Amino acid sequence: MPATVNEVNDLKMYLTGVMKRADHHANNVNEVVLTLIGALLWKKDQSPITVMTRENQTTNVLWVYIQGKKYAFSYNHDTKSIEMRLNSTQGDVLKSFNNQDSATGIRAFFETL
Repeated sequence: MPATVNEVNDLKMYLTGVMKRADHHANNVNEVVLTLIGALLWKKDQSPITVMTRENQTTNVLWVYIQGKKYAFSYNHDTKSIEMRLNSTQGDVLKSFNNQDSATGIRAFFETL
């Protein structure tokens, strides 16, 4: 069930959980996630960010609207990357991110949205 992230403290709590999980089993994205959060905050519409919850705990799935389009961001254990998909976690992968991606490259990608 999705939960709305309305406050900076809510986002901080979500990001803290993501960072702990990334440090534990996904250290190939534990740096890029910080750049992605900045890019999402920069480009997102006025609609709130939503995150997936399971058993009252947040998971590694986040949705955001950019230019009226809904994007899902989730960690893929097989590719060891954060995937960006249109509309849902099942849509086509538009872009994958990991610690090899530079802030410059991520900014350039988000400028195209």
